[in-house]
Amino acid sequence: MISRLFTLTLLALAAAGLAGCNTAPVRDPAYAPVRPVVSAPAPIGNGAIYQAGYEQSWFEDMRARRVGDMLTIELDEKTDAKKAATTAAKKSNSNSVTNPTLLGSTPQFNTPGLLPLASNSDNNLGFSLESEHDFSGEGDSAQNNELTGNITVTVVEVLPNGYLMVRGEKRIGINQGNEYVRVSGIVRPADIDATNTVLSTRLADPTIVYVGDGPVADSNVMGWLAKFFVSALFPF
Repeated sequence: MISRLFTLTLLALAAAGLAGCNTAPVRDPAYAPVRPVVSAPAPIGNGAIYQAGYEQSWFEDMRARRVGDMLTIELDEKTDAKKAATTAAKKSNSNSVTNPTLLGSTPQFNTPGLLPLASNSDNNLGFSLESEHDFSGEGDSAQNNELTGNITVTVVEVLPNGYLMVRGEKRIGINQGNEYVRVSGIVRPADIDATNTVLSTRLADPTIVYVGDGPVADSNVMGWLAKFFVSALFPF
């Protein structure tokens, strides 16, 4: 039984090792391009030299405007965020009542003691209660990000107002890992320059993702036990 379990463990480790050797990039269907719309076939046999649907303009604007057209997005993203918070709270409470005087004398009485040596005499009706709470907290956060480069995407839909919905993915395999750059958003045709390029800062509703996989990316991921100790679920 033990040898069989040991064999299964070795097979599982070998399978995991073989899976780790597979460094082929994985396509994300959410950023897949779409095919251009197929034009209706042109009529044939009308005797003309040029057939409708097969013409090609020499002075046509080559900027993206139809489904399936390509568009280059120049990534120029920079963010700089800072946040600081300080909290302090303090509360104290004190209550006391002296032993009252009843009919010219202060009452005193004995109570049964639970321990033989416990003092249980000369008790009275006076009491005193004090409490104090003090809390202080401080937090500071700063983040800087920068992403530059180019990625060519395709037009997946033309909106009724002429704006273009674009998306695309760039996959780069480096040694034992892969890098992925994914972009999607809405482009206004007026923001596309003569080289069929638009800045990423001109994208509406942008989604820009830069992620990776492989041993290098896995080494930067916090383990599940470490995540528990820094989460709000940890009671201490």
